[in-house]
Amino acid sequence: MTSKLYTVSLILAPLSFALSTFFWQKDGLYFQYSVTSGTLLIIGSIFWVLAFAAMFDVVKAGAPLYATLGMPVAVYGCLCGGVGFALRDVTAFVLHVPHKQLLDALAQHQVFDNLVFWIGGPAFPLSLLALGIVLTAAKKVPVWVGGMIVLGAVLFPVSRIMRNETIAHLDDVLLLIPLNYLALNRNKSAVPSG
Repeated sequence: MTSKLYTVSLILAPLSFALSTFFWQKDGLYFQYSVTSGTLLIIGSIFWVLAFAAMFDVVKAGAPLYATLGMPVAVYGCLCGGVGFALRDVTAFVLHVPHKQLLDALAQHQVFDNLVFWIGGPAFPLSLLALGIVLTAAKKVPVWVGGMIVLGAVLFPVSRIMRNETIAHLDDVLLLIPLNYLALNRNKSAVPSG
C-alpha cells in the first residue's frame, strides 16, 4: 500500500503544483494564488510530503543521517512553502487585502513572518536541490533526472518570487518529468518499493 501511495504522490505532487500555476490571480501589478490555486497548492503539499518520503527512502541506506535530518526540513518546506504561502494569498484574496498591505502587516510579526515564510519557504526548493544532488551522486537516478530536479529546485523560488508565469510553467515541467520518471520506473530504479 505504501508503495502505491508513493507512486501516486510522485505524480500528483508536481502535477498539483503545475495545475495551480494556471489559476494565479492578478492583484494590481502582482500575481497571487487564487482560491483554486491555493487549494491545489495545499493538496499538492500533502502529496509532496509523501513524494519526499519516497525519495528519502532511496538514499537512506547510503546516507542515513541525511535522510533522517533532511525529511523534517522537507516537511517544514512543504508546510511553510506550500501551505503557508497558499493560505496567505487565499486569505488576502478573499478579504481583498492588497499585496503590499499584506506584506506590511506581516512585517509587524517578524518571528512568525521569518519562521513561516522567509526560512520555511526556501526549505522546499533547498530540499529538492539537495535531493537531486544526492540522488545523482549516489547513482540512484540517471544524471538527467537528478539534473532536472536540481534545475527545477533552482527555478522554483525564481518563478514564485517573481510570479512569472512563463518561468513557473517551465519549472513545473522540470519537476513533472523527473518525478513522473521516478514513479513510472519504481521497479527498475532505486526508488523504494515501500
